[in-house]
Amino acid sequence: MTTAIAEVGVETAGDLLKNWQGHRRLTRRVIEAFPEDKLFAFSIGGMRPFSELAWEFIRMAVPIAEGVATGKWAEFSFAKASVTTKSELLRIWDEQTARLDEVFAQIPPHRFSEVDKAFGQWEGRGIDTIRYAIDNEIHHRGQGYVYLRALGIEPPPFWER
Repeated sequence: MTTAIAEVGVETAGDLLKNWQGHRRLTRRVIEAFPEDKLFAFSIGGMRPFSELAWEFIRMAVPIAEGVATGKWAEFSFAKASVTTKSELLRIWDEQTARLDEVFAQIPPHRFSEVDKAFGQWEGRGIDTIRYAIDNEIHHRGQGYVYLRALGIEPPPFWER
């Protein structure tokens, strides 16, 4: 016996952005929780320091929104962060967060369902590429939680976005 599943629209573009920005607010609090020296140097098991993970999120968020908005995908930058202080990382984070709101508002509705090859690497609908960015941030933020706990620091509650 099979069960039919009804097609239901359960999320608007505004809901998607609100969810993404909620995750970004939480990730920002994780960055803030790190002592300055540990943010750039501490790792476990050969994983990257959390500053490098945060830089990856910075390199992805706005370029993904721009690519979904326009269908034009710049080459993905694998460059390491040139920032060396928490305050500079947070400043750039905040600038990118504000820019994400601006760019996201320019995404035409049809672009969420159109298929592109993002950064020449993976092919999918615009909404799936955005979800990838969110999932990637959640995944790597989990590493940050492990790092903070290993340092004896209580991470921010994950449900407070």
